[in-house]
Amino acid sequence: MCATCGCSGGATVRLVTAGPHEHGPHEHGPHEHGPHEHGPHQAAPDEEILVASHGESDRTVMLQQKVLAKNDTLAQRNRGWLRARGILAVNLMSSPGAGKTTLLERTAAELSGKLSMSVIEGDQETALDARRIRAAGCEVVQINTGVGCHLDAEMLADGLRALDPQTGSIVVIENVGNLVCPALFDLGEDARVVVASVTEGADKPVKYPHMFRQADLVLVTKTDLLPYVDFDARRYAADLRKISPGAMMLKLSAVTGEGMDAWYDWLRRRTPAPRDEYHRD
Repeated sequence: MCATCGCSGGATVRLVTAGPHEHGPHEHGPHEHGPHEHGPHQAAPDEEILVASHGESDRTVMLQQKVLAKNDTLAQRNRGWLRARGILAVNLMSSPGAGKTTLLERTAAELSGKLSMSVIEGDQETALDARRIRAAGCEVVQINTGVGCHLDAEMLADGLRALDPQTGSIVVIENVGNLVCPALFDLGEDARVVVASVTEGADKPVKYPHMFRQADLVLVTKTDLLPYVDFDARRYAADLRKISPGAMMLKLSAVTGEGMDAWYDWLRRRTPAPRDEYHRD
């Protein structure tokens, strides 16, 4: 239960293959782990979750703290698991339609054979985006959150277990399209990237400051549409500097390829060298 937005859990993890249908045997909920589990953490025992009604603000705050505290503990386990294997995990967040999947399609195709990359795809329903990424030549695991509006650390652990990424590789987590709740939930990632398109307008950093305050990198996408939209790039950059002085900003178009090399360089600089001493269970 997300105390912030009221969404519930019950995510389904699907390993998406090259075929037209998802494989049933790979589907499992967040607590249904097999005997050969070697993922980031063991599922926590069932615990009581208090549901606060409208107006019970103190109780709601207590619930939120409890949910976030549990999530942060699992996120730290994920972080340790990833770092022990030299895996760069990038949490990609945006509003719906900002261009995350198109960005990943081109990234997967152009970095094929140069960097090892896989994707954990988060959506409320369907495996449409996962199939697009898989068609681009990238290994992908789909997580459907149902009514949930964000991924959490436990969902990521399930996804990593199904994906089983290579040591020294990149795992990009395409979060559910939402500029609010994903910012609250640490997944155990190394870096947070916010994707915002020029078609959304230049006011997003000031309207959603918590999201942008968490960003290590902001990608301004769909720059090929700049001649056709009202987007004040100077205002956007100035607002971002005020809200998140440490965030880097890159402008690019995944359609034309403009600016994509800078994005690839950013990934390369952060990707750990493969660790020969790591051996899988």
